[in-house]
Amino acid sequence: MNAAGTIDRPTTHDPKKQDPTMQRPSPEPFGSEAPVRDTSGALKPRQNRNLEMQLIPEALARAHMQDRLQEAESERRAVRLVAARRMQRRAERASLRARRALAMAVMN
Repeated sequence: MNAAGTIDRPTTHDPKKQDPTMQRPSPEPFGSEAPVRDTSGALKPRQNRNLEMQLIPEALARAHMQDRLQEAESERRAVRLVAARRMQRRAERASLRARRALAMAVMN
């Protein structure tokens, strides 16, 4: 018979019937078991870190797109400014031509 326990207190498989003073012998020699670590506290920060790390490319892409939008808006403003200056110079030249034409008409 290969059952653990003693003749006075045989070990049963029912936990309610087992004597609390009797301990089952472990298959490993005493002291060779690795201590059980409580990882419940470390799991949540690790999950948060993994989530943050998974979201890093998305955040980088969002920042990159924001930079591109700002750059495009800046370029559009620059193009509008150049066009406005060009139209202003054209209007000034037209005004000068009109003034000369008026002066010529008055003098003749």
